[in-house]
Amino acid sequence: MLGSPRSLGRRGLALGLATVATALSFVAAAAPASALAPTAIANDPFTQSTCKGSATTNHHADVEPDTFSFGATIVAAFQVGRIYDGGACAMGFATSTNNGATWTSGLLRGITKWSGGGQNDRATDASVAFDAKDNVWLVSSLTLLESGGVHGNAVVTSRSTDGGLTWSAPFTTATGGDLDKNWIVCDNTATSPFYGRCYTEWDNHGAGNLLQMSTSTDGGQTWSAAASNGTGVIGGQPVVRPDGTVIVPIDNANETAVGAFNSTNGGASWSATTTISTIKHHTVAGSLREGPLPSAEIDGAGTVYVAWTDCRFRQSCRVNDIVVSHSLNATGTSWSTATRVPIDATGSRIDHFIPGLAVNKATSGAAAQLGLTYYYYPAGTTQLSVGFISSANAGSTWASAQSVATGMSPTFAASTSQGRMVGDYISSSYGSDNLAHGVFGSALTPTSGTACTTSALDNCNAPISTFTPGAAAGTVVTASDPVLFGGKGGTDAAGLWNVVANNGSKHRD
Repeated sequence: MLGSPRSLGRRGLALGLATVATALSFVAAAAPASALAPTAIANDPFTQSTCKGSATTNHHADVEPDTFSFGATIVAAFQVGRIYDGGACAMGFATSTNNGATWTSGLLRGITKWSGGGQNDRATDASVAFDAKDNVWLVSSLTLLESGGVHGNAVVTSRSTDGGLTWSAPFTTATGGDLDKNWIVCDNTATSPFYGRCYTEWDNHGAGNLLQMSTSTDGGQTWSAAASNGTGVIGGQPVVRPDGTVIVPIDNANETAVGAFNSTNGGASWSATTTISTIKHHTVAGSLREGPLPSAEIDGAGTVYVAWTDCRFRQSCRVNDIVVSHSLNATGTSWSTATRVPIDATGSRIDHFIPGLAVNKATSGAAAQLGLTYYYYPAGTTQLSVGFISSANAGSTWASAQSVATGMSPTFAASTSQGRMVGDYISSSYGSDNLAHGVFGSALTPTSGTACTTSALDNCNAPISTFTPGAAAGTVVTASDPVLFGGKGGTDAAGLWNVVANNGSKHRD
């Protein structure tokens, strides 16, 4: 059972209302008491009186963290104060400079009008990167306006030059009529011909989820005009190989297939999309917002791993597994057959979803260390839980799964127009300690009532939490499980990656 987090006020984490209206407040949280005991590292400081969108807002609720690590520093970014019909009051961050022993937490300034004088009504879709050449941390966010309906009007980039402790006002990456699902990465290999180049991906929902990519060579301050390969996509997560090739695992616009495309010339042009696999997906119970978006990472030699939620190994697609595929060549145009992560037996009736994959970049090849954080429902229940599993040999075998948190009700999570929400994705990152640090959105018992609901203002209790398991291990063999369901997910037809009409594509603010 995930217990109540330490009082953020007693630890100095809470931001006063005056602080919320102006700048950042920085704080530290103690390290977890035991290996898989989760610790809250950030919480929503707002109330209905200090941030309220045109729709009702969930306070105190943080959702959808991404993380990135470099050396002993781990930076997480996430939505703060999730608003019912899209976006959040602000973007938050939590930074550890000592492999997760302590954390510093606050708000990114200048993105929304609720934090540091920004011009936008809301923000969403945080993604974290580090630019080693320029020694700068970057967080990409999507900003939203409420006029004429909620829509993503810009992708912006916040910068930190002091190790993720303070952050600049945002720099504009791109503008548009209705943008969605951005992600950022930088080339950190000193021998790469594109060392120091950063890449941001997003989709233009107003143009049928059209893929768009932009590059920066000055640490995220200025960005190129958007390029495209003409496909309809959502949820891309670009990674960079040591030779400078950028590979972008991504879903098609309808989330019926996962694929990848690449650039070998520093983002000057982008290849067509190769299908990795069609997706077989079971919609989970509990009115929980989730979907089969990919989680992608890369090992030290450039092999790309991608994980997603899939039900092909379950009879009648009754529940989901987490499945993994890896690249077989240097351009990401050939991939292994998807295999099931053996968290439990195929007859378990346990539903698994929203993976956060980590790969230790200090390892590679057959010795690549993988760590996977995920949510799950125990058999026959909707008691939202968090688990972790790891492999020390590139997924050939896996350690026994470990429980991180159990007993959370979906009704404790933020209420949105697409269901209860802990995030469309979560994250794990390996630190220089060679341990995977998982970060996820919690859903704890509300401070009043039985649900996180906007009818009982400010009663949510949904902080961002972290945990640190032991070293990667592997004893459970990845079995050659038979495919038991093939009734969803479309086909490998060429039209799978065509730009689609707006009424056929997903939108995930």
